[in-house]
Amino acid sequence: MNVYFLTDQEQKMFKYTKYSLKKLEALFEEISYTIRYEKGNFTSGYCIVEDRNIAVINKFYDTEGRINCLLDILSDVEVKEEALSEKSLKFYKQIRRLASKDEEE
Repeated sequence: MNVYFLTDQEQKMFKYTKYSLKKLEALFEEISYTIRYEKGNFTSGYCIVEDRNIAVINKFYDTEGRINCLLDILSDVEVKEEALSEKSLKFYKQIRRLASKDEEE
């Protein structure tokens, strides 16, 4: 299992912006996952309804918290790269590259 939390140095390269969040949401849409922001008592800040490919994230999280939840979910989800658009594939590979640098350190 790969964990995609980014180190301080990588966070400088990866921007925690609403634009990055939108790119992550688009990536999830392309791998047939629905993202819902709702209130609830999620221990990790999110829950996944596996049978229906739905990720429910705590709606009270700020942009950085939402991105971190999506990155964590992404590490547990099988991503078929051939299903991604060119733009999403490039973004996905960037995330994986940053995560693999973190594992090496």
